[in-house]
Amino acid sequence: MNFMSVFNKKMLGANYEKARKNLLVCLFLFWSLKMAEFHIVIGPFVLYLMSSMVTAGATWQAFSSVNNMEEMRHVLMMPACNWKVSLSYVVSVGIYAVVTVSAPLLAVVFAVANCSGMEILTSVLCVIHAVFMSACIYVYKKYRWLGILWIGLMLTVTYIGNQWDTLWFLLLINAVVSVGLLFVANVYDFIEKGNAKSNIHYSRKHHSICQYILRYLMSHKNYIVNTFAMWGVAILLPMLLGELGSGFVLPIGFAILTLNTPICILLSCDPSLEQAVRNMPGQMRRFILPYGFFIFICNSMADLIFLISWRVQIGDVSPVLMSVAFAFALLSAIGSVLLEWFCPLRNWKIESDLWHHPRKYVVPGMMMLLAGVVGVLLC
Repeated sequence: MNFMSVFNKKMLGANYEKARKNLLVCLFLFWSLKMAEFHIVIGPFVLYLMSSMVTAGATWQAFSSVNNMEEMRHVLMMPACNWKVSLSYVVSVGIYAVVTVSAPLLAVVFAVANCSGMEILTSVLCVIHAVFMSACIYVYKKYRWLGILWIGLMLTVTYIGNQWDTLWFLLLINAVVSVGLLFVANVYDFIEKGNAKSNIHYSRKHHSICQYILRYLMSHKNYIVNTFAMWGVAILLPMLLGELGSGFVLPIGFAILTLNTPICILLSCDPSLEQAVRNMPGQMRRFILPYGFFIFICNSMADLIFLISWRVQIGDVSPVLMSVAFAFALLSAIGSVLLEWFCPLRNWKIESDLWHHPRKYVVPGMMMLLAGVVGVLLC
């Protein structure tokens, strides 16, 4: 419990204020949507898959946090059993992931979908199961192919598990196996070899913001994974929205694809870089322009994939809509850079807080409003 207290206060605040605030937000979301009487149908498999994958992603992201690794290094200086530290760390990270990510998602889903009591209980079990399974795969990541096969097996079991008792039994057995593996795991495997912060700073005669960004992404693979995920969304959007007209849907797709949070928080997530940049002469030419160009390239790649997918699945794309894609990529890049420069995020506990901060919806929200205006003009 002492170790859990250390980790919990690090991630949720000294007085657990972050947990209280997020739970109040969840209650507000649930009752607001419930009173709105808005309903959608969500299949059981989709519900369980969504609960598991979102929780696993948030847990993995928290384990990858440099700040969490530093805290783990400090804890490991004290005499303690490996399994006590491992389980305390996993439970604390799981609580953080559930409170900050899974709980708001489930609050929205349970409010708009007519889920039965058994579906709600199974979703909660999937969340708990995802925490321990993702922790186990993370700590044994040198056996990554076995981890991938394990994930595929559990997805198959969840898909074909029609009986509640069978699905519950398999999830419980898998959770017990995960906890058992965590008991015998080497607690030092939760720490990356070397410090990610020290790996991206080295002496150069000539500075290069572009090289810094590339090194930073290579040192934080989850940022690259998130970008690839947005490209996957770009491929799937025509399949989901293809029934509507291109003049209305494509601008909305361009707005959705600006929601690539990691590449828009490089100053906030590295205070030392921000301090160096703000003291650097010629900030506009040396940092803001290269950084904005980098975000523009990332947005343009997602929009290009979206347009190609639309062309393959739906039909032709007019030159006007191609120009709209260019404009959305440029405007969102400008907005993201200006927001990061004038309103950087501070006083965060771990990097995951930056990913889930409400500020990430400012630029996509503005782009969505613009998409509505453009859609009306083009239809």
